[in-house]
Amino acid sequence: MKTREKSIGLTKDVGWQFGLRKTFSYSQEYLWDFMFSDKGLEIWLGKLNERLEIKKTYKTKEGIEGLVRVFTPYSHIRMNWKKKSWDNMSTVQVRVTGNQKKATISFHQEKLLDDTQREEMKIYWNEKMKEIEKRLAIEN
Repeated sequence: MKTREKSIGLTKDVGWQFGLRKTFSYSQEYLWDFMFSDKGLEIWLGKLNERLEIKKTYKTKEGIEGLVRVFTPYSHIRMNWKKKSWDNMSTVQVRVTGNQKKATISFHQEKLLDDTQREEMKIYWNEKMKEIEKRLAIEN
């Protein structure tokens, strides 16, 4: 009998993916407002020249670029996302869910090339989440 090993992060439909979530003791509204403030955006996306708009391209000063596909305030944003050094375009979804007492920030990235790129993004998003946590602690 043959068994097939399943690689962590590999899906049939969207290739390699990575997801990360963390729950905070802040309301959903507060976390959303922080994540989409200039300070918050600069942490997880980068410094933007223009505001994010649905169906519009964006590019950060750090070289991350893409297109905003879905933007539902106080829920989620879904966008094409490409690092400056990459040839491929991935998809990133940032979601804020919760209530008035606590809420969760989640990052989900799909259409990654391989397990190496997945590992790169695992490190990247974990660092971003730590930066968010530090900034929230400073501001409160």
